[in-house]
Amino acid sequence: QVQLVESGGGLVQPGGSLRLSCVVSRGTLDYYNTGWFRQAPGKEREGVSCLSSSDGSTHYADSVKGRFTISIDKIKKTVTLQMNKVKPEDTAVYYCATDLLSCTLYRGTYYRRNNNWGQGTQVTVSS
Repeated sequence: QVQLVESGGGLVQPGGSLRLSCVVSRGTLDYYNTGWFRQAPGKEREGVSCLSSSDGSTHYADSVKGRFTISIDKIKKTVTLQMNKVKPEDTAVYYCATDLLSCTLYRGTYYRRNNNWGQGTQVTVSS
């Protein structure tokens, strides 16, 4: 059973920065792609960013491209999402996952091998 613990969320003003972390307490980062998702009230969970396990390439939803950066520390088994120039529409609960089947978005999300989710971390962008 893969255990994921997200942290780093909070209240931030528009244009500010926030750094989210995802600690993988159980499981591996070696076999599937790693990514971040988010879900706002009344909306479907959407894919935000994906890091390819095959070549290390990074992928982003158009809505966050150029502002967010995904990275991974395989020794500490931690996935990070650096959020810069945040906007009110970034407000959502953010989740990480380590079993993305690909880094291609389909209908706004990434397909996963399993559906295990952590508690997520709340990001609120407001002045």
